[in-house]
Amino acid sequence: MNINNILEQRTVQTSVPCRVDLGGTLDISTFYLTLQNLTPSTFNIALNLRTKVCLSSFKKRYIKVSSKGFKSAVFKENEVSFNHPMGLMFACANYFNVHGVHIYIESSSPPRSALGGSSAAAVAIISAFFEIFDKPIIPEQVAWLAHYIESSVAGVPCGMQDQLAAAFGGVNQWIWKMGKTSPEFQQVPVFDRDVDIEAFNSNIIVAYCGIPHVSKDINSQWVQSFINGETRMVFEQIAGLTTQFSKAVKGKNFSKAARLMNQETKLRLEMTPDVLDNTGKKLFKNAMEFNCGARFTGAGGGGCLWAIGERADINKLKVLWKKNLEPVKDAEILNAGIDNRGIQIIDNNLKVRN
Repeated sequence: MNINNILEQRTVQTSVPCRVDLGGTLDISTFYLTLQNLTPSTFNIALNLRTKVCLSSFKKRYIKVSSKGFKSAVFKENEVSFNHPMGLMFACANYFNVHGVHIYIESSSPPRSALGGSSAAAVAIISAFFEIFDKPIIPEQVAWLAHYIESSVAGVPCGMQDQLAAAFGGVNQWIWKMGKTSPEFQQVPVFDRDVDIEAFNSNIIVAYCGIPHVSKDINSQWVQSFINGETRMVFEQIAGLTTQFSKAVKGKNFSKAARLMNQETKLRLEMTPDVLDNTGKKLFKNAMEFNCGARFTGAGGGGCLWAIGERADINKLKVLWKKNLEPVKDAEILNAGIDNRGIQIIDNNLKVRN
């Protein structure tokens, strides 16, 4: 379907948050279906480093995708490559059978920073197409669709927590289970009040280590070792730690949450030492010295680390992290806060709708 005429009259913009997390990998069906007796879950925090998508008019029969950190790409509608670095974005457009569109992606987070940016972009793109076709934007539906499209083109098993953080926002524990006919998730908000979410900002920091990540490498190792039966007991421990961590954060026992996070990070390091680069290992050691917890985001292997702890400890750690990141090219403490908003639509009058 050619939509350049529609987009000449109406530009559509959407916006979604990225995330930091703990317990990732358990949102992959390979894990949560075989660990059902443990009620597997993941924990994530939506960040106000939002990913924005704009749909505008382009040449008939062609689709263009542009994104910071990547070279712009153009494909004819029936010649799209899903193996392209932005193949997921083209796959989202193909789902709607559209052409004559330029998909412009602008992310507030560093490229390939392991903050779930590509999955967030897919959620934003799908929301934009729903808006252009006057379909109701239901966060759960958008998240599932983004997940299944990504799973169909990624070539490796994919989780779903990134899409949920983008679609819903906030601080959540996501419980994974099987419904009557398909997998289901249960959203468990960690805090009931906005004031608690705002206060929680003082208990976390997020840092970019300067090296982009490649999630497929480490994720594939985790999946294969689990399938082979080599790390089954390790992921059983991770499932338990994630549940305990969520309860500790909800109870505002951030020193306990820090200890649990460090246990989870150590288990991951034992399985895949490359999950933290040299800078990440230094920051992790710093965190433990100040009674804080630290963990890579996503599948690690570069990208970001985040830390949790009591306010006074986090403030001390922030100073040391900043000092240790200064010599590292592109590395920095990110100016990131918790975002309680999920999908937002910006209409032609520049009004924002949730």
